Amino acid sequence: MRVVMFGYQTWGHRTLQALLDSDHEVVMVVTHPKSEHAYEKIWSDSVADLAADHEVPVVIRNRPDDEELLTLLKEADPDIIVANNWRTWIPPRVYSLPRRGTLNVHDSLLPKYAGFSPLIWALVNGEKEVGVTAHMMNEELDAGDIVAQRAVPVGPSDTATDLFHKTVDLIAPVTIGALDLIASGQTEFTRQDRSEATFFHKRAEDDIRIDWNWPAEDLERLIRAQSAPYPAAFTHHRGRRLEVLGAVVSQNRYGGTPGRVFYREGDGVVIVAGADARTGRNHGLAITRVRTDDGRELPATEYFTAMGGYLTTHP
Repeated sequence: MRVVMFGYQTWGHRTLQALLDSDHEVVMVVTHPKSEHAYEKIWSDSVADLAADHEVPVVIRNRPDDEELLTLLKEADPDIIVANNWRTWIPPRVYSLPRRGTLNVHDSLLPKYAGFSPLIWALVNGEKEVGVTAHMMNEELDAGDIVAQRAVPVGPSDTATDLFHKTVDLIAPVTIGALDLIASGQTEFTRQDRSEATFFHKRAEDDIRIDWNWPAEDLERLIRAQSAPYPAAFTHHRGRRLEVLGAVVSQNRYGGTPGRVFYREGDGVVIVAGADARTGRNHGLAITRVRTDDGRELPATEYFTAMGGYLTTHP
């Protein structure tokens, strides 16, 4: 099939590479301009550079809604559009233009985790598996019929970075598998159960701010979800920002006020956690490694030279 690819960052790069390696013909690529947004500078392999290396025409757009782009798409005469990590709304006159419609590739197990940052949200929420879905685009975001889907398990110590590498390797087989089904003439695919749909927003500063009223198990996953190269989860100590780079759920249970710097346990320093921590039934969060506001990284046992005091959500 003749394919136009819409995509950005490493997800789009992997999709384009899969298309270039396939029997399908990439006739045009549409991608976003480079961004200084913190999350868009992560996994930033260039779709534009890869297309140019293979002499595929490239169009740069923030939004795909202008007449010039529509004309270029009509001239490209695609059988299908394939989109992955396109960051703005694609209007119906674009996604319905190709003869076979538009296939969107999304890094979650739809219908759950539609929208943004699905791997991070899934890890924070304690999901047992994540994956990649290829679905036909319609008027509702990430809601079209599923053509192909693959899952991978979330390990007990997996970080968001680990899950990125696990799922990005699924892009090629899911995308090309879906395209081959479509090219074979198949038109009936799996409808999404919209009663199971969840939709998540972009991550922002407040989403990585540690709230010590959360249970320690949830905080431990938040810290793994904000693994490098993502911005680290943070708290405040004595009015200064403190990033938490590593932590585990404590072996013992600790009671008191959430945020209290309480006790050394193993290689960590236990912080009381959970809104009901006063009952003494909660595990604490044993912080193992931190980064100070001047960029120093060190073991928590070296940073906390004495027990006592509190970590706080705000200065």
